[in-house]
Amino acid sequence: MGVTVQSKKFFLLGVVLCCLFAMALYQLANSRQWQLFGNIVSQVKTEEKVVALTLDDGPSMRYTEAILQLLDVYHVKATFFVVGQDSQRFMQQTKKIVQQGHELGNHSYTHPSMLFKSLSTIRQEIEQTDKVIRQAGYQGDIHFRAPYTQKLLVLPWYLNQTNRLNISWNLGPDSHSTRAVKKEAESIAQYVLDNVQPGSIILLHVMYENGEASREALPLIIRGLQQQGYAFLTISELLKRDQR
Repeated sequence: MGVTVQSKKFFLLGVVLCCLFAMALYQLANSRQWQLFGNIVSQVKTEEKVVALTLDDGPSMRYTEAILQLLDVYHVKATFFVVGQDSQRFMQQTKKIVQQGHELGNHSYTHPSMLFKSLSTIRQEIEQTDKVIRQAGYQGDIHFRAPYTQKLLVLPWYLNQTNRLNISWNLGPDSHSTRAVKKEAESIAQYVLDNVQPGSIILLHVMYENGEASREALPLIIRGLQQQGYAFLTISELLKRDQR
């Protein structure tokens, strides 16, 4: 009887420890502030009223031109974290992003979750996208953003070995991880305006059909932040303001 009770206790303890370990791995894999190797940046420490506007995915044939026109109207430079296969497919749009003075970042070639990918797959996803970005004429530093912000062991190790930063965000009002915000233009914009801080990195998804609310929110965010006295920088420019 005693052995049976003790065995049940050890079994329950094992279950609890496994659950805690799984929860810890989940938190680590999805954290926007911490990874096992190298540096992940979700916000820059500065007292200056500067932010970086980052736009994920794409480019797209349908929406890129309108986004570029809008940014030009407000004299805003953004960082486009592009998907390699889309950039290659729509090279004309990719080149125009560069020609208008915006920054290109690497968001992988096919936008997979990289949680359990092999080193060779991760290398191919990133380096193939780098090549496409260079083909578009971009000559600056190429920063990386993990799809779905997911990483665990191999991806952070590779980024660290190749001296790459993993750029996340602290304001992602239309992302899957922001539960408190309805995906409506006014709500998206208000979330940013209410929570912005000096050095914030803003993430929006505006390149595909399901990004209509974010596209409508974009001018509201830009005007609102400019009225608050904020200036928009690219990620590379923002990193230079980091006081840490």
